[in-house]
Amino acid sequence: MGEREELLAKGELTVVGRISEASNAVLLCTVTYGDESADCVYKPVKGERPLWDFPDGSLAQREVAAYLVSEATGWGLVPPTVLRDGPYGEGMVQQWIESTPAEEGPGDSQESDESGLLALVEGEEAGEGWKPVALADVGEGRTALLVHADDPRLRRLAVLDAVINNGDRKGGHLLPAPDGRLYGIDHGVTFHREDKLRTLLWGWAGEPLTDEAREVLASLAGRLADGEPLATRLAELITPVELAAVRARVAHLLRTGVHPQPSGQWPAIPWPPV
Repeated sequence: MGEREELLAKGELTVVGRISEASNAVLLCTVTYGDESADCVYKPVKGERPLWDFPDGSLAQREVAAYLVSEATGWGLVPPTVLRDGPYGEGMVQQWIESTPAEEGPGDSQESDESGLLALVEGEEAGEGWKPVALADVGEGRTALLVHADDPRLRRLAVLDAVINNGDRKGGHLLPAPDGRLYGIDHGVTFHREDKLRTLLWGWAGEPLTDEAREVLASLAGRLADGEPLATRLAELITPVELAAVRARVAHLLRTGVHPQPSGQWPAIPWPPV
């Protein structure tokens, strides 16, 4: 357990307020352990809204599982996250990430999101440094092209989402940090045994995986084997069938060597997209 995880797991949680726009109970807290203190998010299991297609375990457990897989890739795409008891019972506690202001989007963008990594542009061309996702209805009979940055950090996140089967990768879940790192948050709707991938990061769909991604996936496959520490810990957080599905998705990515494409069986983009 690293220092940041130890702080989150063992420190005293003090609730500061509630993030009201969240669909489940999300509490902003401070955590203090010895001389160390930090802001964090606490999502108690008691505050979760039951989901009919995720009957087993809890969203909090899936958030922790996503963090563990992210750490196993070496990409560090999910903020430090632990499962622990808190003021309102067991829940997920995650380091708060203060994101940086958005940079300008494409030159002809109508609108960029807060991260500066997503935008709507006029016409049907994404522009240099951007990847097209889909045409979006912007009202009054007009459409605009939804695009995301052709950013290696986003591309790694797209691979992670494919592995954990993220059913809710929205724009508001992308947090660029002041140190240049990119974090993804809100991973409660993950690890379903059926293909549930819904994301705004389809720009690389069908394209070959990078050499780096293939190396990471090969290493991850080994760490998911029975008896390995990662597999053992994941088995405590998700079901055996879901763990088998993670292994199968990694194997499929390695076998095909390409980013996944939308299945066509349900909407591929989450709603609302932000």
